[in-house]
Amino acid sequence: MNLEDEPVIRLTTPLSDEAVRRLRVGDQVSLSGCVYTARDAAHKRLAEALAAGQALPIALEGQVIYYVGPAPARPGEVIGPAGPTTAGRVDLYTLQLLALGLKGMIGKGKRSVEVRRAIAEHGAVYFAMVGGAAALIAEHIKQMDLIAYGDLGTEAIYQLVVEDLRMVVANDVMGGDLFEAGRARYRQESTT
Repeated sequence: MNLEDEPVIRLTTPLSDEAVRRLRVGDQVSLSGCVYTARDAAHKRLAEALAAGQALPIALEGQVIYYVGPAPARPGEVIGPAGPTTAGRVDLYTLQLLALGLKGMIGKGKRSVEVRRAIAEHGAVYFAMVGGAAALIAEHIKQMDLIAYGDLGTEAIYQLVVEDLRMVVANDVMGGDLFEAGRARYRQESTT
C-alpha cells in the first residue's frame, strides 16, 4: 500500500461532532486552525483547577490538544522543534477533559483501554503522529501564543495556529484502535 495514494481528509478546528463521527482508524488527516498544547504538568494543573471548582484557562468544547512541549524558537522562527509526546503519559487526566467536550488529541503511542472507551463514549478522536519529525512538524505551525501556566516553560499551555498538520486517526468513535489493528494484521500475515 502506498500512503501517498491514500486520500487525505482536511479538517479545521474547532472539530464538529459530524466531522469526528466520519473519521475511521487509519484515515490520513490534514488539520488546520487553532490547537492547544499541554503535556503532563499542564494536565495536572487542569485537573487541580477542576478539583478546586475553578474555571479552566481554555474552553474545551470542540478543541484539540496536542501533547507537545515545543523547544524554544531560534531567532526569526515561530517555534522550535515540536514533536509529539507519548499520549499515555496524560491518560490519567484525559477522561475529565473528554467529558468537558474535548474533541481531539494529538500524540504518539497507544492509549489506555479506559481512554479508548471514553473517546468512543464522548465522540472524540485521537490522532497519532510520528516521533522524530519535530523539525518537520514545526514548519506547519504558523503562530504560537502563551495561554496559561507560563511558569511551566515548554510545558505551559500555548495556542498554536497550524496549517496542513498531517497525522493519522489512531482511535475513533467506533472504538477502533490503529495499534491493535496493526498487531492483528501482523499476526495474520505471519501465520500465512
